[in-house]
Formats: sequence, structure tokens, C-alpha cells
Amino acid sequence: MDVEIGELASLDSVSKKLKQSEAMDDMENSTSVAGSASGSLNSHNLNGSRSDMSCEEDDNDGEDATDDDCDIYGDDGDNYMYGDDDVYSSLQEQFDNVDLPTGVEASVSWLSDPTPGSNISTHESVPVEGGMVSHSASAAAHAPSIPACCKTEAIASSSSSVFAESSCNEKGKEESKVEIMKKYLDFKRFDVVDDCSDHHYNRTGFEGQQPPKEWSKKIQDEWKILEKNLPEMIYVRVYESRMDLLRAVIVGPQGTPYHDGLFVFDVLFPPTYPDIPPMVYYYSGGLRLNPNLYECGKVCLSLLNTWTGKGNENWVPNSSTMLQVLVSIQAIILNAKPFFNEPGFESTYLGAEGEKKSRSYNEDVFVSSLKTMVYILRRPPKHFDDLVTGHFHSHAHDILSACRAYMGGAVVGSVVKGKIQDGSKKGTSSEFAASIRGMINGLVSSFTKIGAEDSEQFRCS
Repeated sequence: MDVEIGELASLDSVSKKLKQSEAMDDMENSTSVAGSASGSLNSHNLNGSRSDMSCEEDDNDGEDATDDDCDIYGDDGDNYMYGDDDVYSSLQEQFDNVDLPTGVEASVSWLSDPTPGSNISTHESVPVEGGMVSHSASAAAHAPSIPACCKTEAIASSSSSVFAESSCNEKGKEESKVEIMKKYLDFKRFDVVDDCSDHHYNRTGFEGQQPPKEWSKKIQDEWKILEKNLPEMIYVRVYESRMDLLRAVIVGPQGTPYHDGLFVFDVLFPPTYPDIPPMVYYYSGGLRLNPNLYECGKVCLSLLNTWTGKGNENWVPNSSTMLQVLVSIQAIILNAKPFFNEPGFESTYLGAEGEKKSRSYNEDVFVSSLKTMVYILRRPPKHFDDLVTGHFHSHAHDILSACRAYMGGAVVGSVVKGKIQDGSKKGTSSEFAASIRGMINGLVSSFTKIGAEDSEQFRCS
């Protein structure tokens, strides 16, 4: 059934007004149950039976990284985005054992998906025999009766005002969309900011100290290189009061399982830079979506000397740059077949077997990437709010179109701008399709909240 979102909003509001009037006529108390039984997003790590990848450490002994390898990245979690447990999961656990009457669903107003265009109001409830009664219902029970003719006039007047209010709301929404897109399009790829309080390394480095002039000059040179040469899909913020810190957000490349995602990295330039490479921390949210990106935030890359390399693959003092690091992360790590980033897999898993394992791994990666989208929308990093909101407002349709295509059997990474590029459908696993189905409504709600109203068409019943 093809119905415009604006029409649904108006009809829904009129329906609510009519029901309120009928409730006054019936003079019956309404009951409500406080609580929640909303579905939660699956927050399991990408470490299942199909994805127990691990990047080997640069010890020349071929061993996987140990817990000690992650100590230097801190144990305080992801400061700005993932400081708390998954809200949906924690609330679900609280209400799993609630004893409710048959057919009664507990609800929490801010957790439930709001009806598009509706105004949500809350009423304080008080306990009575047999349930909970809101103050508004209790007051209605003692209100004087209203003549039928007055009620008819009230309904007509209410309907008229509702449509007028809906028109104003639609105008406000359009203005909001324009403002969102303006801020997004005006968002600079490189800029200097002040507040670094949520930066992973804000309590290390040159905190409270004056860095050497020679070191400062080198960092300023790095700033100039970044400002002039940053490619599309990489955004950087540096700090005027803390030249040793930098934050970058990289957009996942098209044609990969990371497409349309946003990935956040915090950087520390050590006191001996550029004799040694910068330290880079990845905000994982506890998810392992690449053999080179650890749950603890470590980035495994030869240019950072966290993995073995040859010649210019390693950090070369006074030659290598921060720009090279960011471009390498985007091109080498966030690639179309990250399964083969694992050392030895490219030569071990050949032909059809390797392709099958790679496709399976990409499915897991895409699910984790969707979770990352929800997390970053919930708590965007400082100074990147406009980028996060504008990016997902602009790309919501593409992301949800890809979800639908992948559920239908399209290979992960084959959907670009909402269209399947690879005509052949090699099929996806039922487990993957179920994971996407379990997440798509949460994505729709998240995108709708930032004004991407056309997302509603992708909601699963």
C-alpha cells in the first residue's frame, strides 16, 4: 500500500483526536502498564565460529597478539561512543521476567518507535486495584458530561487544527532537512578545534607541557599536508591547545563490506615524532570487524610499526606522513576482502574455498558495521556531529536498500548507491539474512530520528 509519510502522520493525529473525544463520552478509565518489552539489537562481538580472526604481532615469532599488546591502548573503553552497555539489550533484560497479563505489552515511551509526525505526551500513572491508571484518565472519570452537539463541533474544529498543525510540522521538517544538508555539505575535511576532552589520549603526551619548537614545526607541516591533500571520505580535526592529538573519521569505501559506515580513529604524535610513528587508536565498540583492527583499539599496520613490512611499507622518519597512515587504513585495511588480510590466508585458502570463506567473513563484517552505525549515531564524537547526522541522513536509503538486497541474496559489497552492481546472486546465508532482519527496524528508527523519513518504507513487519 503506497501512502505518503505526511498523509500517515496527519491521519494518525486525527485518529488520536477522535479517540480522545470518544473516551470522554464513554467515561471509562484507561489502564497502562509501566515497563518495556521492546526488541534489542544483537550486540555480540564478531568473534563467532566464522570469524575468529586475529592479526599476528610484530615479534618475528608468528604468534598472535596477547593482552599485553593492548595495554598501551588503555583499558577505559571507548570514551565518547561506547562508554555504556547497549541500551536496548540492558532494558530487554530488565523486562524479560515481567509477569504481564496475556495480550498486554509493556512499553517505555522513549524506547518505542514514535509514529511519524505525532506528538508524544507522557502521563504519570498511579496504582489502583487491577492495574495502573494515569492521572488524565482518572480526571476524565470525574469530569462533567459534554453535550453531543458540542462534541461534534469540537471534533470538526480539532480535525481542522490538526491538519493545519500537520502543515506547519511538514514545513518545519523541510527546513530542518535543508539545515542538516547545509551543515553536512559545509563540513570541512580539515579543521582546527579546541575541546579534546573525549579524545582517547587526552591525558597522555604533552598534556600541560610546552612541546619543543622543532617538534611543533613538524606537526604544523603535517597539518598543511592534510589540509591540502585529504582525499574524499576522510575527515580530520586537530587541536589548537594539544598539537600532539588528532582525530580522523573515515567513510567506508563503496564495494566493500564497510560501505557507508563511519570509522573513528584517535591519534597521538609522541614526543620523539617523527623518529617513531604516531600511535593510532580505533574506536571498536568491542567489535572485531577486521583482522587488523583489534577490539582493544589497536591498529595493525606496517606503517605504524605494529606489523612487519619491507622498505617503505614501514615508517620512514622524515619521509612517512600522517596522510599516508590514513590513506593506508582506508585502502589497505577497509578493503573488499578483509578475510585475506590475515597473514597466510591468501596462500592457504585458494580458489572456491577461499572465496566462500571470504564471502562468509564479509557477512559478519557488514553486520558489525551496521552496529557501529547505530552506536556512532547515538553518541557522535565531538566536533563531528554535523558530519554524522548529515552522512546518515544522506545515505540512509542506500544503506537500507543494501540491507534488503543482501537479505535477498546479493553478495555483500555488490550494492553501490542502492543498486546491485554484480548481476549474479551467489546467495547469502540464512543466518546472515536473519541478522539483517533483526537489525533493520532499529536502523529505520535511528535514521528516521535524524529526518530520513523515507527510511520507513524499509521497515519489516
